[in-house]
Amino acid sequence: MFMNRFFGFCTLGLILAGCSGDYTNRDWATDYGTDVAGAPSQMQYGGFSDNATDNHRVAVLLPLSGENAATGRAIRTSIEIATLQSAPQSMSVAFYDTARDGAISEALMESPEIIIGPVFAGDARIVRATKPMEMPVLSFTSDATAVGDGVMTMNLMPTNSVEAITTEMSTDGIKKFIILAPDTASGRLMAGTAKNAASIYNMDLIGIFYYTSGNSDSIKDAAAAASMNAARTAANTRAREILSDILTRERLTAIEKSSLEIQLEKISKSDTLGTIPYDGILFLGGAADTTSIASFLRYYGVAARDARMYGTAMWDGSNITSDITMSGAKFAALPEMSASFTDVYSRVAGNSPSHLAAFGYDAANLAMGMMYSQKSNAAYLLDPSGYVGTDGLFRLMPNGDSQRALRIMQLNGTGDATVVRAAPQNFIRPIYNIEQRHITPATAMALESDGINPMDYIRIPERLRTTYKSKTFGANITHTAAPAQPENITVLPEDDSEPIAATDYEPVKLESVDRTYIDSVEISE
Repeated sequence: MFMNRFFGFCTLGLILAGCSGDYTNRDWATDYGTDVAGAPSQMQYGGFSDNATDNHRVAVLLPLSGENAATGRAIRTSIEIATLQSAPQSMSVAFYDTARDGAISEALMESPEIIIGPVFAGDARIVRATKPMEMPVLSFTSDATAVGDGVMTMNLMPTNSVEAITTEMSTDGIKKFIILAPDTASGRLMAGTAKNAASIYNMDLIGIFYYTSGNSDSIKDAAAAASMNAARTAANTRAREILSDILTRERLTAIEKSSLEIQLEKISKSDTLGTIPYDGILFLGGAADTTSIASFLRYYGVAARDARMYGTAMWDGSNITSDITMSGAKFAALPEMSASFTDVYSRVAGNSPSHLAAFGYDAANLAMGMMYSQKSNAAYLLDPSGYVGTDGLFRLMPNGDSQRALRIMQLNGTGDATVVRAAPQNFIRPIYNIEQRHITPATAMALESDGINPMDYIRIPERLRTTYKSKTFGANITHTAAPAQPENITVLPEDDSEPIAATDYEPVKLESVDRTYIDSVEISE
């Protein structure tokens, strides 16, 4: 079997640099129409008109053995629940184990009307390359380079999650932020998305720091760099040196001496000096990495009071909700899962459903709705109004991507997260502006900073400022200033009673100003 696996809910597998071309064949979607988005369409659950002459085949491609069997079995359970609840007698569902060689070929030989699965991007690419163009596929990969040509994904695209939380950051008034992300293809792609979103939502991304997931030393190094620990430590040391030298060497008044001693005592209680140059931190890793990084940031003097913290749907369902030190942090998440589905699945499987299981349930119902609909396959599956499934509002796109409406949650340290912004209820107003296939993975970016000069944080007698100085620590400005414009000099006549004859000078008639309009604009802002 093809061994390159791409898994998951919000987790991309290896994506080769340069694989950013558009693989979509628009011929498959030409008949889906030009309808505009409206209220979400109703996904059909049962009530299908069953005709004995209609024989509908569905092939399901899942890993049902091997190391990923638990994932495949969870999705299979949800598909079986959906078919038992709603499928008419004329529909047959056949499961194929993608952990076995030849499973994809076997499934295609049966000429199914639609395929559900596969889970991994490598398998999705094989299906896309070998299936008939008109055959739709509802896969579960989150790799945008694996879909297209009628292969769609039910999964949450990582770019949706990143754009949703960066939109919230902009709403919160974040001006400058940094990214801390795992050093993986997925992490770099998500960082590229955040970089793109920063330009859309008028924020400055001033640093990108990568770490090896689960590696404490790597995480610590990333936190140290992000916190400007070396520069702030050096600035603290230099400030204490200056204050100590003045107290030792100079003749001071009692008031001057007291002031310097107080400052020295205060600065000596900390290892660092100065503030960080950003007001937001975006974590693109999972909960375990995030809590570890946040702990190191606090150790290096950067806490929630210094910069607001944000995360993606990677935190959803994790134990980060009970971490009191992360209280106040926000993250994007899918809406609450349908209680009716959760109840049925739990009774059948003996455990709670995963998001992939919920996606499988929706895929089965979507497939049934398509086969028994009066619309064409593409028109039904690509309805621009989308559908409300077990995980909320979603729609499939002609290029194979999916769009899922996300809500914004806030941690409060109690074990529960609070909904601070509900998920959108329709696609009438576009939710997302970024397409995953058009994102370039971001490279590491050293922190942009004016640096820290100890002299800005201590007060010494004015007469000593020329004697005691310091360099700036940690300055890193890579952006270039705009080129200076040539200065036009106009020589005026010595006798100011003479008229000005220079051609460069022409008086401009001032227009009248409507004060009411100015006031209204100022107030509205």
